[in-house]
Amino acid sequence: MCVVSPTFAQAPVQQKVEAVKPRAGANPAPARAAGEGAGPFRKMVIRGAMLIDGTGAPPRGPVDIVVENNRIAEILDAGTPGLPMKQGREPRDFDHEVDAAGMWVLPGFIDTHVHGSSADKAPDLGYSYKLWLAHGVTSVRGVNLAPWNVSTVEKARSARNEIVAPRIFDYQRVGQGWDKGPVITSQQAREWVRWAAKNNIDGIKFGIGPTEGPEIFKAAIDEAKKLGLGTTAHLTQTGVAMMNARQAGEAGLGTVTHFYGHMESLLKNGAIQDYSTDYSFNDEQYRFAEVADIWDDIYEPGSKEWTDYLQAQKDRGVTFDPTMTIYAASRDLMRARNADWHNEYTMPQLWDFFQSSRENHGSYFFDWTTKQETQWRNFYARYMRLLNDYKNIGGRVTTGTDSGFIFKTYGFGFPEELEMLQEAGFNPHQVIRAATMNGAQTLYEPKGITDPPIGMVRVGKLADLVIVKENPLQNFKTLYGTGTLRLNEQTQKLERVGGVSYTVKDGIVYDAKRLLADVAAMVVAEKKRMGWPEQGVPRP
Repeated sequence: MCVVSPTFAQAPVQQKVEAVKPRAGANPAPARAAGEGAGPFRKMVIRGAMLIDGTGAPPRGPVDIVVENNRIAEILDAGTPGLPMKQGREPRDFDHEVDAAGMWVLPGFIDTHVHGSSADKAPDLGYSYKLWLAHGVTSVRGVNLAPWNVSTVEKARSARNEIVAPRIFDYQRVGQGWDKGPVITSQQAREWVRWAAKNNIDGIKFGIGPTEGPEIFKAAIDEAKKLGLGTTAHLTQTGVAMMNARQAGEAGLGTVTHFYGHMESLLKNGAIQDYSTDYSFNDEQYRFAEVADIWDDIYEPGSKEWTDYLQAQKDRGVTFDPTMTIYAASRDLMRARNADWHNEYTMPQLWDFFQSSRENHGSYFFDWTTKQETQWRNFYARYMRLLNDYKNIGGRVTTGTDSGFIFKTYGFGFPEELEMLQEAGFNPHQVIRAATMNGAQTLYEPKGITDPPIGMVRVGKLADLVIVKENPLQNFKTLYGTGTLRLNEQTQKLERVGGVSYTVKDGIVYDAKRLLADVAAMVVAEKKRMGWPEQGVPRP
């Protein structure tokens, strides 16, 4: 188990441990201005692209993709590889044409675990929206995106394309939104779920803790299944001893988000982790350091207990939403603190929020040590093996980021999650399917829709697309908004290449580089307002 250094244990602030501040509210995004995105068009043609359709099929192309309003109407062969493409190809009655020759088209990415940019991190939700879209994320599951009264309005505004934002799926915690007070009984849980279904909520985010025990959990899930609401759970340490991931799956949970609950289902010495005797959940360095210590208290990968657990979860149709990116700083803090994008794209308020603090959730690096990073690397090795083994037996794995905490700036966490899935053992095609088709199925199946309108590039689907110059299957680093470095053999100088070129949401074409420029301007404006230098961020 993690042993805290004497210096840390005797620090004066340890004499009184306070819970972190409640999450702040969020301000709605500004209305979509003239010139922000082009379309939708009566007919648009994306010409000459290589297509990665999201299903796991190999790339094909070149193809022309015909979009009518917000739907894919045709996918046409545009020529033969190795030969010049024919000029003047049909259709010619288009209103807009995108020259994608030499480029790659993918389905819009789906982030199944987000929180929007709250008021203590950015002026409004538009900051996170534009960063998501700039990274090709066209749909998000907010868990929650913002307080219910804001989320439900933003969801509707996005659906009408009145704001520059991804498609929003609104999940809320039990009891949020209504005016009948806290939910403390199973009957109240059922009543709240019925209220949620009538009030445009798509699903439930469970916590399982002091105020939300197993009986409320089971009742709410049962009611949600009847009414077509999805379910996901962060099986937090204050409740995981009562409801681990195996038990949650048995109760009918749809998605286990994060890693919580998996390892606790595999403990060799019973259902309760052996925490340090001076552990306090409210002290976040203890909380997040010791969660990784469980890695060597579990049954070995490949053991009967290991495989039985995974098979049981697959048999019940449980989705694993890893969100590895949000805790990646725990295994390499320096890398996360010094990421390329902080200087230009991280809001000053968000940068302040990231700094070590006993008040801000996830800002737990009070005295982070080599031992703690080593524990996290060992933990991630086991966790990645679990995810890869689950994928290998046919279990569904999705992509979520939970950005806005722990040095993860919105949008930029998504390519990192793809990279980490590849590190776990997923091949690049499996990674893309996790980021597209798997997410779509997870969001739509609770609604009784087995053939989702998003998540793949196919005739009849919604025109949610990502257009990139670099082949992402060759290098996921090219999806970062800041691109990646490559040596130019002609000049013998390093050049930045990559980044998304265009994101298409609902048939509307957004220039991803312009979205990033908008965000950079927002960051500069806030730095000026707060009296910061325009360039860079202050380093402790």
